[in-house]
Amino acid sequence: MVTTRRTTAAVVGGGPAGVVLGLLLARAGLDVEVVERHDDFNRDFRGDTVHASTIRLLDELGLGDAFRALPQSRLDDFSLPMPDGSRLLLGDFSRLTPPYDHVAMVPQWDLLDMLVTAARAEPSFAITMGAAATGLIVENGVVTGVHLAPRHDDGSDPGERTELRADVVVACDGRGSTLRAAAGLRPVATPVPFDTWWFRLPRHEGDTASALVPAFTGHDVLLSFPRPDYHQVAYFATKGSDARLRAEGVEAFRVRVARLRPDFADRVGAISSMDDVHVLDVRMDRLRRWWRPGLLCIGDAAHAMSPAGGVGINLAVQDAVATAAVLAPALRAGRRGAALDHDLARVQRRRTPPAVVVQAAQAVLHRVVFERAFAGRLQDGPPLLPVLLARYVPPVRGLYARGIAFGPLPEHAPGWARR
Repeated sequence: MVTTRRTTAAVVGGGPAGVVLGLLLARAGLDVEVVERHDDFNRDFRGDTVHASTIRLLDELGLGDAFRALPQSRLDDFSLPMPDGSRLLLGDFSRLTPPYDHVAMVPQWDLLDMLVTAARAEPSFAITMGAAATGLIVENGVVTGVHLAPRHDDGSDPGERTELRADVVVACDGRGSTLRAAAGLRPVATPVPFDTWWFRLPRHEGDTASALVPAFTGHDVLLSFPRPDYHQVAYFATKGSDARLRAEGVEAFRVRVARLRPDFADRVGAISSMDDVHVLDVRMDRLRRWWRPGLLCIGDAAHAMSPAGGVGINLAVQDAVATAAVLAPALRAGRRGAALDHDLARVQRRRTPPAVVVQAAQAVLHRVVFERAFAGRLQDGPPLLPVLLARYVPPVRGLYARGIAFGPLPEHAPGWARR
């Protein structure tokens, strides 16, 4: 059985980009439906770094108090370990203007719940959970909607299907975007030298909670993010190492973690088996063209980011803001389908440069940090130039901090969306 319903904007993907876009379009008075394939947002090991650009946006939207009430910790600086055991302060967030002088670590499910609650206050907002987009509806070369089906992971027939018709479809469904593939849009990939293994460790009283310090030992790299109740930990190894790590077993993995972070040696037993360690196949790619008539891809669907720098969420949110600023006036003016081509192209023109800049910076990090680490060449410390600049030209630490906190071309909320 197939049912049909209609909206002005269909947003596929209930991550930060999709929910922010839905909220903004609803505040413009447009009918919008966000479709999320999962039944809830409670999934571990999403990116949780909320940078100053996003915190400022939430303040502009009148959501700052609600955001600050969420359980969170903060990163006040970014440092690199030196061979003599000292730390090199690379990014000093205290040089930024409060309250945008830190990076917040917030469980993504809490952030999404807060945003959806705010969006539901708008009468034209709707969200459908537990529905997977299975394909595009295309008429005369123009995307006019999406096919939806209840999500069935076991591959069984989902039964009832829905046609969601819309004046525009926005794909926010991530790096493995179903809609991007259905539209025939193919990303160009940049090689990434590593994958990431995520896990949790207990947090003890007195643990440092305000600094992000990577650990390098031999050929291993580890990064920990403080949460209110635990440490979210990322272990980095060369791409394609998952089978080898799992074959070595959990005890060998615990030894790796304890060697990198001796202060975690008393708690690595919390990794009960390798089932507690979740691998992320890291990708970095970008579409040459983000749209076709009636369809726009943003966020990871347009440019999958490396986890280096933790900027993926924030770049996707900035995409959503720019998309709303362009599409809301166009849709209110009655443009739809192919008449929106110019507007979709405007979004791509605006958001491609920051995506290019960030991916270029990530590629540099891959070469000078990760590739050198995997080759066992970090024992002599990080590359000389950033060390000299950060150590002897203190204002550079503020520039590094601003680049991390705000990134290139941060967006502001449109006036009609502010509260």
